[in-house]
Amino acid sequence: MSEFSASPERLILGALLGFAVLLFLIIKVKIQPFIAIMSSALIIGIAVGMPFSMITDTIAEGVGTTLQTIAILIGLGSMFGAILQVSGGVEVIADTLLKVFGEKRAPWALGITGLIVGMPVFFESGLLILIPVAFGIARKTKKSVFCYSIPLLAGLAIGHAFVPPTPGPVLVAEMLNVQLSYVIMLGIVIGIPAMILAGPVFGKFAGSKFFCDVPSSYLENEKES
Repeated sequence: MSEFSASPERLILGALLGFAVLLFLIIKVKIQPFIAIMSSALIIGIAVGMPFSMITDTIAEGVGTTLQTIAILIGLGSMFGAILQVSGGVEVIADTLLKVFGEKRAPWALGITGLIVGMPVFFESGLLILIPVAFGIARKTKKSVFCYSIPLLAGLAIGHAFVPPTPGPVLVAEMLNVQLSYVIMLGIVIGIPAMILAGPVFGKFAGSKFFCDVPSSYLENEKES
């Protein structure tokens, strides 16, 4: 691959343009994220003046290197998540934590459940599986859904973003050449306080300020079942 250089200003402008295009494609156009990322990468390359052949080679090399290092972990994480989903393991984890913490501490139980489940299971899958638990507790206690959904979402998001085997932390560890065990330990140390503040603490505040009832669609599905 031939050498290429661009001014720092052009690189910054190209990165900002690519980021804006990425957000526009995902939020407004609703394009699949992988295609949006590839499109924004192509636009960044063109914006900074890279030859087209170098752009395609760079994208192919970057994708190949990334998949080479994390493909096995992604595959195993997806399989483990599917096993938890099909076997009902997620529900068992949630029920066990609820019994240990009690109904009054249900937000903490949901936050910890989301943190644990968010590590091997993709965020969307964990949300689909666990959100009925939050709705059910909110209906039973007649409190705002925010009291329980926010801790759950905080736990899922932090577990998915901070702690391997989710792809993001694994990729960061590979790029920085850091041992995965350190990333796991630091992810847990940083993630737990973040989950507490963004989950049960903020959820209690939001639930006391704004009352949001259980969605009618959930109640209708519950009646049908």
